[in-house]
Amino acid sequence: MRVLAAMSGGVDSAVAAARAVEQGHDVIGVHLALSRMPGTLRTGSRGCCTIEDSMDAQRAANKLGIPFYVWDFSERFKLDVVDDFVAEYQAGRTPNPCMRCNERIKFSALLERGLSLGFEAICTGHYASIIEDARGDLELHRSLEMAKDQSYVLGVLNANQLAHSMFPLGATASKDLIRQEATARGLSVANKPDSYDICFIPEGDTREWLKDFVPTDPGKIVDSDGNQLGVHDGHAGFTIGQRKGLRIGTPAVDRKPRYVLEIRPKTKEIVVGPEEELQVSDLFGARYTWCGKAPENPEDAFDCDVQIRAHGDTVPATAAIVDGQMHVQLNEPLYGVPAGQTAVIYLGTRVLGQMTIDKTRSKVSTGA
Repeated sequence: MRVLAAMSGGVDSAVAAARAVEQGHDVIGVHLALSRMPGTLRTGSRGCCTIEDSMDAQRAANKLGIPFYVWDFSERFKLDVVDDFVAEYQAGRTPNPCMRCNERIKFSALLERGLSLGFEAICTGHYASIIEDARGDLELHRSLEMAKDQSYVLGVLNANQLAHSMFPLGATASKDLIRQEATARGLSVANKPDSYDICFIPEGDTREWLKDFVPTDPGKIVDSDGNQLGVHDGHAGFTIGQRKGLRIGTPAVDRKPRYVLEIRPKTKEIVVGPEEELQVSDLFGARYTWCGKAPENPEDAFDCDVQIRAHGDTVPATAAIVDGQMHVQLNEPLYGVPAGQTAVIYLGTRVLGQMTIDKTRSKVSTGA
């Protein structure tokens, strides 16, 4: 099978490509240039997609004896990921750019180009597994390495994308074993640190970065009754559930901390209140997809588990499609769930689907 190995320059994608080669596939490595002005060097574990990363990817490909190319996806990345990120913050939501990158770049734009060139699958170093059920349908499942499980960020894959994806690391029991394998294969990235933070904000200061894109108009910090408690210098950078950085001079009557409950871009208000008002009982989203085969009757409520952060815990819930949107009713409350985040639906270890959260309902207040 002709396989396009997406090589980020890290150890996981390098070992995934090596395993694809070992399995006898015709593999070509490709590194995605996602920035027109990439940084020359990484700063420790911060960021990715730098010139150093592309060089590490090429060295790994050379070691494996496979052809290697760098593809410029910078314009598509700006439009589909960076601009979307900015627009979401302008609207008072908190987006997850890694979900958008997987959805629109790695498993849409890259796969589209790969298929047009005659490749049959995209191979990545994600920690997740694809399993064929008794009827021959493909399902996405959690990795055996739960500490590194990345099935959450792959929840955006649809059935066609799943059919053209390969995740050779899914059955590996630990990241240490991957590093040991990389060392045994003579790959120079064996001990390279994992990347984290948003790749196009390598300094890690989202609020400072957003100042160049989102108006920093000052506004009021108010409580749920509309009483002014302070002022802010721009709603960008605030997120639901935030406690630090509010700079409210007057303490609450009960002396307890206050948290961001709501962001109102139109009125430039940040609403704050007690922690109990962050309890969320219901999630709603019109932008949903199924990962693999969809439920036969999605309008009928079904039991599931839901996860709203990449490395967060799941909570039991029921879900159904109601009036064209997914409605997830939580059996246990979640705290501080911002609109714009992704709720991934699980059936045991299987990823059933996902939605972008448009709004929530609070157990205490009227909801966001």
